[in-house]
Amino acid sequence: MAKARDIALLVLGWVLVVAGIAALVLPGPGLVMVFAGLAILSQHYTWAEKRLRPIEIRAMKGAAEGVETVPRIVVSTLFALTIIGFGVLWLLKPPMPPWWPLPEILWLPGGRGTGSTLVLSGLIGIALLVWSVRRFHGKPEEVARIEERAAGR
Repeated sequence: MAKARDIALLVLGWVLVVAGIAALVLPGPGLVMVFAGLAILSQHYTWAEKRLRPIEIRAMKGAAEGVETVPRIVVSTLFALTIIGFGVLWLLKPPMPPWWPLPEILWLPGGRGTGSTLVLSGLIGIALLVWSVRRFHGKPEEVARIEERAAGR
């Protein structure tokens, strides 16, 4: 049973790392997913443990900077809601409008998988935004702790 658990954790860790790398350029919380994957893999691999701290510091610093000001929070919220909206559009898959200039096969490609992924990414983004606001917004001491950890590498 322990062997199956180890294999499941390794698979989950690798999936999170790969998905996180993809989410660095696609919609989604890339650094957080890479960090979570490395945290799991660090229980089995020393190379993952060595890379965990710098990724954690970058992720925390990015989370703190993302909620420094109210306009940043508003823009991030609107972006996440827009991603959710596109996901819902994909899930509903309305008929192709008459103004669409491309072939019908290119109208909302990917179907339910794409829509579900977009909605999930947007919801994760909102959850992380709420967490970041609660942890960092208006709390310079938390941001200072991250700076100290970064300097103490």
